[in-house]
Amino acid sequence: IVVVILGVLAMMAVPRYQTAVERAKGAEAFNFLAQIEAGQERHNARTGEYAQAISQLDVKVPTPNHFSVGAFTSYDWQTQWELRVTRAGASSGFGNYTVTWNQDGFERSRSSIAEDLIPVL
Repeated sequence: IVVVILGVLAMMAVPRYQTAVERAKGAEAFNFLAQIEAGQERHNARTGEYAQAISQLDVKVPTPNHFSVGAFTSYDWQTQWELRVTRAGASSGFGNYTVTWNQDGFERSRSSIAEDLIPVL
């Protein structure tokens, strides 16, 4: 009986634990991208356009451990930019997903991150 009870408890707890761990990893991407956004705004205030590379920004944020970082994209560097990070490696059954950010912040429609992994903004 004790083994069955422990099995049922483990069955309920493991998925919640995996989701919590993956949510923390997703928060890493959101924190990184929020710092990039702040750097982009400062760069735009100084130069009149957004930076085309992270190295042009005045922020020194470490590359996220669990994500690969793409390159900035834009069709008009004076008014907009976009950056996408992609989950690298095992993701507790969530698969590969992306988080997309632009001058307005998190871009839900261009991201593939699961709804329950998005940190409270």
